[in-house]
Amino acid sequence: MEMETPQKRLHYWGNTPETEEDYYKSQSIRATKSLYTSPRGLTLFTRSWLPISSPPRGIICMVHGYGNDISWTFQSTPIFLAQMGFACFGLDIQGHGLSHGLKAFVPNVDFVVDDCSSFFSSIKNNPEFNGLPSFLYGESMGGAICLLVHFKDQKAWDGAILAAPMCKISDNVRPRWPIPEILTVFAKFLPTLPIVPTADLLGKSVKVEEKKIIGGMNPLRYRGKPRLGTVLELLRVTGYLNSKLCDVSLPFIVLHGSADVVTDPSVSQELYEAAKSEDKSIRIYDGMMHSLLFGETDENVEIVRCDIVSWLNKRCGKGQ
Repeated sequence: MEMETPQKRLHYWGNTPETEEDYYKSQSIRATKSLYTSPRGLTLFTRSWLPISSPPRGIICMVHGYGNDISWTFQSTPIFLAQMGFACFGLDIQGHGLSHGLKAFVPNVDFVVDDCSSFFSSIKNNPEFNGLPSFLYGESMGGAICLLVHFKDQKAWDGAILAAPMCKISDNVRPRWPIPEILTVFAKFLPTLPIVPTADLLGKSVKVEEKKIIGGMNPLRYRGKPRLGTVLELLRVTGYLNSKLCDVSLPFIVLHGSADVVTDPSVSQELYEAAKSEDKSIRIYDGMMHSLLFGETDENVEIVRCDIVSWLNKRCGKGQ
């Protein structure tokens, strides 16, 4: 891929074709974008990526990670899955991308889970997709949100794809004692303050240097320090999830790189071992980092993609 300057790159894939619509057409999919109003009145930006060569074999409802959004590199995965015959849907969660809310401020993950559940239910209830198998897909923090969506209705989903799920924040990026205790006090009065000391997550997530540059070009990416309230909420939620791994009951595949220093691959192993799901799979990729579906070499990304599609094919019938 030929590199371009940040000022000239319009999309993560470059400047040609000139429009998103042209690009989607060249990839043999169709896509839409729209606004969705959640039950609490929050306006959320959403996208769909749909196959055009045949009716979809299943629907995949997708959640991005912290500081990310669905309009930049995240798109590479749903575009690929749409090419494989799956109807994909995603939303920018509160405070991310083009959705409403203070940038990167997530004061209550439970509200975000409600937002996602409501939007995903609206998709599943659409007559166009009635009766299709439905799957959750989450990256990092999005993986944690997917598990919480599952807990709201344990019979609602046919499975989940969890890419480096944030069931626990890695000790490599978690603030050291006594910083969390000090931050807790400040957060009561200044929850939106962006002062939490952490390393740059993009640099720790993406292996390929050229892809770090592309990721950094995202015009919607949050570049500030994490906000007090968001960090404390993520610590709360990951602590809760870590205690509830044994209650996970839906079919799932969890994917993690052994060199991930953002979320902990050993906790994904714990999820696999503790979950009461009868249908569960795990892939730990030697030497891979946090951004499995974009930040690795193209060869490594293809390995992960093949594992995902193979898992999906076994659960909703291989396409003709």
